[in-house]
Amino acid sequence: MTAPTLADVQALLAPRGQELLAQMPPYEESAALRVAQRLRSAGFEPELVAAAMTQARLRARAREKLGDRAGRLLLTPDGVEQATRPRLAALHAARFVAAGVPGVWDLGCGIGSDAAAFADAGLAVDAVEADAATALMAAHNLELPISQAAMDEGVFRSADGRLTVRRARAEEVRLGDAADARGDFGVWFDPARRLPGRTDASGRTRRTFRLDQLAPSWDFVVASAGSGRAVGAKLSPGFPHAAVPPGAQAQWVSLEGEVLECALWFGPLAGTPGRTALVLRSDAAWEVTGAHGPAPAPGSVPAAAGQWLYDPDRAVVRAGRVDALAAATDGAELASGAGYVVATRAVDVPWARRYRIEEVLPGSPKPVRAALRSRGIDRVTIKKRGGTVDPDVFRAALRLPAKATGEEGVLVLTRTPRGSATLLVRPAPPAAPPAAPTTRR
Repeated sequence: MTAPTLADVQALLAPRGQELLAQMPPYEESAALRVAQRLRSAGFEPELVAAAMTQARLRARAREKLGDRAGRLLLTPDGVEQATRPRLAALHAARFVAAGVPGVWDLGCGIGSDAAAFADAGLAVDAVEADAATALMAAHNLELPISQAAMDEGVFRSADGRLTVRRARAEEVRLGDAADARGDFGVWFDPARRLPGRTDASGRTRRTFRLDQLAPSWDFVVASAGSGRAVGAKLSPGFPHAAVPPGAQAQWVSLEGEVLECALWFGPLAGTPGRTALVLRSDAAWEVTGAHGPAPAPGSVPAAAGQWLYDPDRAVVRAGRVDALAAATDGAELASGAGYVVATRAVDVPWARRYRIEEVLPGSPKPVRAALRSRGIDRVTIKKRGGTVDPDVFRAALRLPAKATGEEGVLVLTRTPRGSATLLVRPAPPAAPPAAPTTRR
């Protein structure tokens, strides 16, 4: 799917384009050709219909991430991929509000997801986007007045002047000093992590994980933070630990178990410097900052039947904060970098799943297959972190029956100080809710 051009966006914002978008039914791939033919038969130009169909397809894709608001937005394929989910964008905005800054420079605003959250939080916003078509989309998505003069200038402003979208490269923007109206603004970066003109097998713009290929550049982000400003940056969950600048907080964030970003916070926005994790669930949140004091050495608690295996949230693993889980359970990581913790104590940790170890087996399928048969287990869930074993290949080698009639088991393919191993485990029951207080009469 190709990105909309500036001409496409301008056509969609014209009265004829708005009329067409208003007639678009909810997108269904099986009906797309029929809908496009009907719209062309109704007199809409083929190019305009194609642009509207692209928006319908993108809105359907974005709905899960952005909610019902997606149905009112103009989008690009890369914008949908990189857009910040509303809950995370609100948390970004809350950091700036707590730091007491009056507004935010949003350098590389994309389709405007974070800028909308900043504005909703009461912050003034100056959003900057290098791509002309995307900047125009952001102005529309942020409900700014769009005139021919504004398009010619590349600057769109709200009536009260507190919300601006401008077409420019981040490196070209003069942030100003304390004497300027925006001199004391904080700065937010969401660098583009796609390589223009390079696509993957599915036709999407190829994603990059290299810091030297970000736009704006990583050096520019770090230099901006060096000014002492309140600076934040949204980066890939694959952000390398060694690249965390001194004094900055790097926070890996997961939502319902999916790691979505590594947010870097500088200056007054940095809460706990170093690597941390933020685990978000539908109705709760936990920040994991690491062990207070030395954690037990990995492998110091060997895996054995009857002990407990703890599987932390993926954000905790990405942040390298398994030491916090080891400290919370009086356990130790199974092996350096394994990501699992073994302990003799049963502790309810809200951001980790607990399993009882029933048997420690070799890492090869044959003895595992024999152990499963002896226990009457013919259905398994396979968990794996790290290592080179392919779970699908391992499952096939177990030769489980096509029609399961026995017990179900959980296998953990992992590493121990003695080499690869397979742990047969059983999930612990959910923690019981606290007992209701009794009333004496």
